[in-house]
Amino acid sequence: MSRICMVTGAKPGFGHHVSHSHRRTNRRFNVNVQSKRYWVPSLRRTVTLTVSARGIKTIDRRGIDAVVADIFARGGKV
Repeated sequence: MSRICMVTGAKPGFGHHVSHSHRRTNRRFNVNVQSKRYWVPSLRRTVTLTVSARGIKTIDRRGIDAVVADIFARGGKV
């Protein structure tokens, strides 16, 4: 499962581990993505979305129909 939110488009960030001696090694800041199922009344079926915590809050605020319409407008699949 790729760590990209389908609603907000959030992707992992990259940076460095910095040790006590100040040596730097690469690290990755992953996005908190969850696989969630939603019932979409306009499609009359459930959809499974890979969403971040902020994406879940966006769906709660705007509604699942509006969010799925935006995903389709971007050319995404649900």
